[in-house]
Amino acid sequence: MAGGDDLKLLGAWASPFVTRVKLALNFKGLSFEDVEEDLSNKSELLLSSNPVHKKVPVLVHNGKPICESVIIVQYIDEAFAGIGPALLPSDPYERAIARFWAAYVDDKLVAPWVQSLRAKTEEEKSEGLKQTFAAVETLEGALRECSKGEGYFGGETVGLVDISLGSLLSWLNATEVISGTKIFDPVKTPLLAAWMERFSKLDAAKAALPEVDRVVEFAKKRQAQAAAAAAASETK
Repeated sequence: MAGGDDLKLLGAWASPFVTRVKLALNFKGLSFEDVEEDLSNKSELLLSSNPVHKKVPVLVHNGKPICESVIIVQYIDEAFAGIGPALLPSDPYERAIARFWAAYVDDKLVAPWVQSLRAKTEEEKSEGLKQTFAAVETLEGALRECSKGEGYFGGETVGLVDISLGSLLSWLNATEVISGTKIFDPVKTPLLAAWMERFSKLDAAKAALPEVDRVVEFAKKRQAQAAAAAAASETK
């Protein structure tokens, strides 16, 4: 890392959006202080660093806070352009395409997938999964186009879209363990299934992605808490 640069990441280990920033930092080869936040008792540093949303992740670079995971990843790539591999292409058009698909991951994959996990009825869960699988099929085509026959959305190397999607892998695997639902099916989406295996084996990814068993335990605890809260509200 460039001399004199101080990087501090305010996060929570289970958040895939925090994992996203860790992936970017790892792929760039940057050292940082990993500050675990208690989201039930947020620190003054977090509240002052992100006064609008009061959420993680927040990257503090030499005392200056940057918020929102995709914005942070792009900031890292620009602020440390001379260090490690580039996370976005140099061509303006290709950069725009990468940004489009990174936004698509959050808007069209993450949103309905979370809906299916939090659904209170089978109908809501079914609709969420339907939209999730439609997004996955679209991303299968995007990988085919963007990779140009190479291994990643970024081509030969990992890029913004790989990091955006890769940050979800522990949770995708945990979803399969808990519900039996396989999001990246080797038969229906062979390119994404192969990409998932390839990405997961990278050292930078292994260092950032939380253990699946730990995520499963965390998710089951959250589900139990939500169920208990719902039951309590029904008895009032």
